[in-house]
Amino acid sequence: MKFVSFEGGRIGVGDGDDIVDVTHLVGDGEPIWPPMAMVRFVSQFERLAPEVVGALKSAPRRPRASVRLETPIAWPNKVIAFPANYHAHIEEMRSGPGLISTFKADGQGFFLKANSSLSGPNDPIVLPDLLDREIHHECELAVIIGKTGRAIARERAYDHVFGYSCLLDMVVRGREERVMRKSFDTFCPVGPHIVTRDEVANPGDIDLALWVNGEQRQKANTRDLIVDIPAMIAMASAVMTLYPGDIIASGTPAGVGPVRGGDSIRIAISGVGDMTLDVVQGELGAHSVWKK
Repeated sequence: MKFVSFEGGRIGVGDGDDIVDVTHLVGDGEPIWPPMAMVRFVSQFERLAPEVVGALKSAPRRPRASVRLETPIAWPNKVIAFPANYHAHIEEMRSGPGLISTFKADGQGFFLKANSSLSGPNDPIVLPDLLDREIHHECELAVIIGKTGRAIARERAYDHVFGYSCLLDMVVRGREERVMRKSFDTFCPVGPHIVTRDEVANPGDIDLALWVNGEQRQKANTRDLIVDIPAMIAMASAVMTLYPGDIIASGTPAGVGPVRGGDSIRIAISGVGDMTLDVVQGELGAHSVWKK
């Protein structure tokens, strides 16, 4: 199944070019704050699955193109990201001008990215007012947690996965703290939907690619990950409890590069999704810390 968020946090299940609104399964559909309808839905999915199937058979349908899709999960408990998780990307980071040495993900672990950086498939990526800095794209697979767990063994990791989505981890290059450079608003687009884990036959063998203005810059496969999906889940859950709706970003392959206002970024992940995002130059984000 494919699940989307749309029109103020409503939940839809995809069926071809149509969607069926199933928001009523977890609430009355009125906008709420914080926007946690999808998190509740994911946490209750095993119980709700028969009702979702019933809705697909009988409920009214809407053309997917007629609704404005939003980031599938707007308010996760956390966004966990794995840096330096492809050998080729590590080498390009080490050899790039002005960039610092990078250690592999299996030796340096993960970091957290601000929830407020999440945006959706119809939202532009807004660049901060840092015209003397390069801002790079990073093409990644998003793993959506579906079941609470702590100290999850590798062999049980996929039992805790709800599904997958496309994710861009945008970053200001520099020596400041990684979380700060990666947490601007709109710096974590996710979408266009969540594909449930049963629809992805082999998560360890997924092609992913990224284009800027039609030029392919990144291409890789999840079989090349240094820390694979089960190992990411085991490592993260060794430190913290994973909750339904948590997002794990897989790390980016080689080919990262700068983007500017006016660019268009397309990310495509085989069997998962495809989305194209506009890049615009914003007016916020300047601070003296960037000048030190």
